[in-house]
Amino acid sequence: MPFSAYLFFDGDCREAFELYRSVFGGEFQVLQTFADGPPDLGVPDAEKDRIMHVSLAVGSDVLMGSDHCSAFGPPPVRGTGFAISIAGESREHCDAVFARLSQGGEVRMQMQETFWGAYFGNWTDRFGVGWMINYELPRE
Repeated sequence: MPFSAYLFFDGDCREAFELYRSVFGGEFQVLQTFADGPPDLGVPDAEKDRIMHVSLAVGSDVLMGSDHCSAFGPPPVRGTGFAISIAGESREHCDAVFARLSQGGEVRMQMQETFWGAYFGNWTDRFGVGWMINYELPRE
């Protein structure tokens, strides 16, 4: 099961990932702003240009990131804005990992289908480590 680093920023995600791309090379696999999301996300107009998700292949790994959106809670504390992202193998796998690792922690987003075509959940475990799990749903 692959793991990736997921970095959180407060408005400078694009600048950071342009630097990472200049250092490591390659192209962005995904680069979406909050404006690309559905209208009911509740993103303030002033934040729609912020990065909702970016991924950059670095060798056989993937570095991912996003900017903070005030509609989703407080901004990250500089130097601590990261999570471990797991590529789920199935819905059942995601549910099992989520249930065990979120116990005693803080759930940010229950496991659910998303507008980007995945089954996704987000939480902090009881030790303060941020986790996400994302299972790409089969396309019909």
